[in-house]
Amino acid sequence: MRKIIVFILFLVISAIAFAQECEDKQYPPPALNDSVRKIHEANLKQAQAKYMNDSTNAEHIIWYGRRLAYLGRYKEAIDVYTKGIKLFPKDARFLRHRGHRYITLRCFDKAIADLKLAADLTKNQTDEIEEDGIPNAMNMPTSTLQTNIWYHLGLAYYLTGNFEKALPAYKECSRIAENSDMYVAAVNWEYITLRKLKRDKEADALLITIKPGIEIIENKDYLDILLMYRNKDEKALVEKTRAQETISSATLGFALGNYYLLKGEQDKAIDIFRKITGGNQWSSFGFIAAEAELGRLK
Repeated sequence: MRKIIVFILFLVISAIAFAQECEDKQYPPPALNDSVRKIHEANLKQAQAKYMNDSTNAEHIIWYGRRLAYLGRYKEAIDVYTKGIKLFPKDARFLRHRGHRYITLRCFDKAIADLKLAADLTKNQTDEIEEDGIPNAMNMPTSTLQTNIWYHLGLAYYLTGNFEKALPAYKECSRIAENSDMYVAAVNWEYITLRKLKRDKEADALLITIKPGIEIIENKDYLDILLMYRNKDEKALVEKTRAQETISSATLGFALGNYYLLKGEQDKAIDIFRKITGGNQWSSFGFIAAEAELGRLK
């Protein structure tokens, strides 16, 4: 009995230590060029003013949290979303955004809990467009609340190595995607999840849905990645990632590493994952995925 009690205490202490570690670990500010930083700072100032004027307005809370997060103030953003959850417990947006930022801070279990609840809250509900923090060139948002919930839930499961649960999340995301941008983003992760599960025939069938001439507004990187998998040729991505230090290079770099890993060229894959994690894009999903892959390869 004593051993059982000690073991339970160990599990509790370990869980508390992990929760503290994932939220308390210090990261450098996100790498932003001066022009983008100035835009984010100006937008944050406006969002903060609206929030201070009425901190019980759901839209003000959402955008204050988002603007904080764009500048790397993730813990503050999480606090703001937590307030929103308390005020509006049935509004899935706060859980969706807090779940996203828990992923950024590597608090994957917390992210999964938030995003699962968000999925439950939006079940059988009409989807809604999510406005972009900085509009794209065509000023056309490409994602929705529900696609983002399923996309991030799939990612959180993928990063923990729970591919069996990641797959249905990505399948749902690609199923409800209303445009090519969101579709290729979801299919990118759905494909590599299928490959992790050794369901290669399904993975190959999924690639057939990706056409070279598909119209993309934002997610050209994901289209290039999927075409690499389909054509079994990495040359274009190798050239594209050369001498880049951007979120794009972390995304493409992870895809290259994963491509070599799937081919059985583990040393090449590890070398690329290490280069990514030695860079400055620690908040990008490609960087976090490279971290997770290195952890599994150890």
